[in-house]
Formats: sequence, structure tokens, C-alpha cells
Amino acid sequence: MKSFCVKDETAPLKAVIVGRATSNGPTPSIDEAYDPKSIEHLKAGTYPIEADMILEIEDLAEKLKSLGVEVYRPEVIENYNQIFSRDIGFVVDNTFVYSNILPDREDELGAVKPILDLFDPAKVLSPPEQVHVEGGDVMPHKEFLFVGSYFQEDYQSYITARTNKAAVDWLTEIFNHREVKAFELKKSNTDPYNNALHLDCCFQPVGDKYAIIHKEGFLYQQDAEWLINYFKKENVFEISAKEMYEMNSNIFSVAPDLVISDIRFDRLNHWLKNKGIRVEAIRYGEIAKQEGLFRCSTLPLIRHY
Repeated sequence: MKSFCVKDETAPLKAVIVGRATSNGPTPSIDEAYDPKSIEHLKAGTYPIEADMILEIEDLAEKLKSLGVEVYRPEVIENYNQIFSRDIGFVVDNTFVYSNILPDREDELGAVKPILDLFDPAKVLSPPEQVHVEGGDVMPHKEFLFVGSYFQEDYQSYITARTNKAAVDWLTEIFNHREVKAFELKKSNTDPYNNALHLDCCFQPVGDKYAIIHKEGFLYQQDAEWLINYFKKENVFEISAKEMYEMNSNIFSVAPDLVISDIRFDRLNHWLKNKGIRVEAIRYGEIAKQEGLFRCSTLPLIRHY
């Protein structure tokens, strides 16, 4: 029986779930879309087609395999979007937590159950009903558990608000050996340049001491400043609203000195290389039209320490 192990965002990756684009289903209507970037592309007639998304996500899976990572895939659900496996759950230390996701996406949880059955069932948790949380908002880092969130009274009016105050309280109770630090994010149902769907849409640690951040993605600027001070300004790569829109903070760490990034991210990739971090750049521009990139498409199960 295997053991979960994820203590941070960058340690050498051993096992991961990569989502699927096969049988992705018909192009949704605007009313069915979950985020403003998808709505933008639906209105423009540029929403990605299944064949292009399959090419991109299979390229990601093959790249990870070539780097020595054990890659698991969810069971195929006919006519269903299963690209963003990070939304399904997350591992903190030796515990897997199922996300309490949008009701329309609950079938995705069952599609990864055969994978989770390879692990100790005592280490698989499901949150209470009132706890809303998705993996894109949860990042273990050293003694901390960083959590993207939204606590405002209009929470229910935002389909882009995915992690609530009850989740932060529950995570604090479950992972009481860590300091849970919540950051409220800006939310918009209509403006993809002014919406941080998850924490990894505006922030991510990288390497052994670096971070990528879009300050304006945070509801309170003191939270962004706390992160910049914590990582030290010279170690932080600040991205613009356009770069956040393009998902520059949603790359994926395979090791402290190795990341998978998008071939479009010239400025970021140059900065990473200058910091001694190897960049494996692939194309992911079609999947990015759904407001998700590499971190969103991957769910780490085991990192090596």
C-alpha cells in the first residue's frame, strides 16, 4: 500500500494525477461556464476544441513520464470535462483531502477513486458539507499551509469563489501542526483580468526560495506584501495583470531546480533560468482559455524528501 507525501510545492515529484481531455463533452453554453475567461472565449468563438486540448494535456503527461514521474489518470467519464485534476483534491503531508467542489463536477471525485484505493484509506478525508475548498487554493510551504479564500458576505454570488471561511477553520483544525495562513483573493464573474480563481492563479512558490506573485490578485494588499517580505523582494517575480491572465503563476514544479512552463512565458522562463531553474517549456495555450494551466491539471500524490 502506497503512502501520500506532499509537504511543499517543489520537492522532487514521484507520483501525480494528470487530468484528461478525452470525451470532454460539447462546448458549454455561457450559462454553463465556471469562470470569466471561458465566458470570454465562448463569446469570441475561440473556446478550445477537444482535439487541441487532448494534444496539450497528453504532451504534459508524456513530459512528466520522461522526467521519471509516475503518472496516474482518472477514469474517463463520457462527455465530461476532467482536465483540472487539482480541483478534485489535494495532499497535505500524508493526508489526501477530497475537495468539496461545484455540484456539477462531483462525478470527477469517483473517477480518481481507483487511484486513491492504492493508498491507505484512513488517510483519505472528505470535508463536511459546509466546507467549500478546492486544491488550487491550498499550498503547503514549510511550517505554513497557505490557503486562498474569500470571506465576504457576497461569497454566494461568485461562481469564482471556491474556498470559504469554514474551509480555513476546518483546515486549521485538521492540520493543527501547521500555521494556516489565509489570503482573500479578488473575485469577478465577468473580468478575467481582475479575477484570481484560486491562489495558484496569482501566487506560487518555486525553487527553494523563490515565488511568483501578482499583487493585484489579492483582496488586501498587505497580504501580497506579507508574501513578498517573507520570500524577500529579490526572490519574487512579480507578474502583470496580462501575465496573470495568461496564467504565468500556474506553472508546475517537478523538483526545486526543474519546472514545466508554457512556451509563451518568455519573461518568466528567462527569469527562472537565471535563477538556476531548468525550464521544460511546452504549449498549453488552448487549455489556458479555461482559466487553468499546469498546476491546475496536476494533483501531486507523492514528493520525495
